[in-house]
Amino acid sequence: MSETAERAATTVALFDLDGVLVRGDTFTRLLRRHLSGSLSRTVLVVPVLPLTAIPVLRPTATRLIMRLALIGWDPARFRAQAEAFGRELAADHGVAIPEAVAAARSHGGSGGRVVVVTACEHDLARAVLDALGLADVELVASRLGWGRFGVGRGSLHNYGREKPRQLAAYGVLPPWDHAYGDSPADLPMLAGARRAVLVNPDQDLVIRARRELGSRLEIVRW
Repeated sequence: MSETAERAATTVALFDLDGVLVRGDTFTRLLRRHLSGSLSRTVLVVPVLPLTAIPVLRPTATRLIMRLALIGWDPARFRAQAEAFGRELAADHGVAIPEAVAAARSHGGSGGRVVVVTACEHDLARAVLDALGLADVELVASRLGWGRFGVGRGSLHNYGREKPRQLAAYGVLPPWDHAYGDSPADLPMLAGARRAVLVNPDQDLVIRARRELGSRLEIVRW
């Protein structure tokens, strides 16, 4: 069997990061840490925070907060901070979800291809995964575009419907064998799975997911 055919025949398991492999929002934690040490940046960000409570405005507000928080940073500085914070976060025993980490290792250990597909920024997500002992898993994540004064145009937010698009660009096409998510934003990714797993969903999400995914849906409480 050729390498291309062998790769195509390998089972594929997709995992979200935040809410699946780790608890909470990893990138938000990094921004909060950064803002806690800078009063001037906090003053800039505070007026925007209420907008994150409005679903239709949340993506725009989040991008604005990120840009304000990272004014004056460059890729090298961000990478160093992200890698250090990712290692620190993974060392916190209350952050990782052990059952999900074990599932990812199991899929990989049985010869499967494991891909973490996350809205978290790439360098930060990679640092967390490496520190969790998941250095061998592949990663499709958000990426920051940098300009003269910090984060600028060209950023890629790997969220919602963007996840299947970025997977296709990476060479992973549906149907995939397993997909693990935790939020409505993961439904486009779960829709392409033969086995779609929701991790710790609330009842509203269960109802919506059952309507969209039918018998392929599986619920786990981790």
